[in-house]
Amino acid sequence: MPATRFICPSGHEVNINQCLKKCIHTQRCMFLPTLRAVANSLNRKLQNATVTELLAGTMETFLKKTTDYAVDPINQMYALHGSAVHTLNENYTEGNMLSEERLHDEITSGKFDLFGQILDKEDNTLGDYKITSSYKLMKALGYYKVDVPTGEVYKTGVKKGQPKTKKEWRTDGVKHILDWAIQLNYYRILLEERGFKVNRMEIQALCRDFNLRVASERNITSPVYIIHINKISDVWIKRYMKAKAKRLNEALIKDQTSHICNSKERWNDRKCKDYCSVASFCPYGKQFKQLEKIA
Repeated sequence: MPATRFICPSGHEVNINQCLKKCIHTQRCMFLPTLRAVANSLNRKLQNATVTELLAGTMETFLKKTTDYAVDPINQMYALHGSAVHTLNENYTEGNMLSEERLHDEITSGKFDLFGQILDKEDNTLGDYKITSSYKLMKALGYYKVDVPTGEVYKTGVKKGQPKTKKEWRTDGVKHILDWAIQLNYYRILLEERGFKVNRMEIQALCRDFNLRVASERNITSPVYIIHINKISDVWIKRYMKAKAKRLNEALIKDQTSHICNSKERWNDRKCKDYCSVASFCPYGKQFKQLEKIA
């Protein structure tokens, strides 16, 4: 089920429909049309789990489908921003391209953003929009810092005699884009099963905090990056997604699951602490919510 309550800036929870009818405070936290748009975005009206839902942790997706949970509408603005970018671009997709088509198979369904002649004269490019942070973008691009000797040594202090170093950026690191790669590869498979040939896959990533100093500190020098996605074995992709779908479906049938999200799905617990809207219902995430109450 979708979220049924909004969390007010005061911390109070209110039924979404009641909020839209009349605010319990003297003034709304956002314009009413914005709140309506947020409420509408929470219910995608899809019966079966999508590609993006399967890529999330089984526990998170299970709880979002079975619990009566609340969301902070302000925190949903990033997702709404992403939807707005999709809608804006969709209005200009005339020509040799397809956009925003939902495709189904026996495992799941997915809606690709763009397919066709979208970057150059080469046809059959599968594209996806991402609105992301400078931190995520830095990791996705494989940027990292290394210590480089300056040729000087410390002359005093506890480091006396040791070589001095400075930080320099490198751009040949591991690109942390596995979820993006699985997502686009599944869309590729869905298209190819329908007779379309996909020659390449690209992501257009927009950095939402590009104007902040922290972005430049992470070596993000442009608001937009094009990131190439390599092909992954069809057999591996299908096997992985089939296993995720089976695990979720079994949980929904039994109305319970013990599959805690793994460390990658939890963003090393950062998601549980600050970004998961169902953490208070999760046997693992509860500990962080309880610590918040104590603090």
